Amino acid sequence: MGLHFFGLTPEYRAALFAQLHDIVFHGNGGYSFETIYEFPIWLRRFTHRSLIEHFEKQNKAQQQQSGQGNLLQNGHIKAPDYSTKASR
Repeated sequence: MGLHFFGLTPEYRAALFAQLHDIVFHGNGGYSFETIYEFPIWLRRFTHRSLIEHFEKQNKAQQQQSGQGNLLQNGHIKAPDYSTKASR
């Protein structure tokens, strides 16, 4: 017959609380646990996806910025170009 109780399975329950934690923790103090817990499901999922997209964009921009002075390029060491004249 399956489950004999009402509620979430342990896997879904863990996923729900992980989602709630992510929003509260990474929301920089903008949300309380009780507020997020009472959000409609569609709004909670939207907020979680928005946070994920924001941090992915931030991470990508940070990687691009740090990659400009990097000695590696496509897995190979980038040799300095001495053939151009340096500004004096």
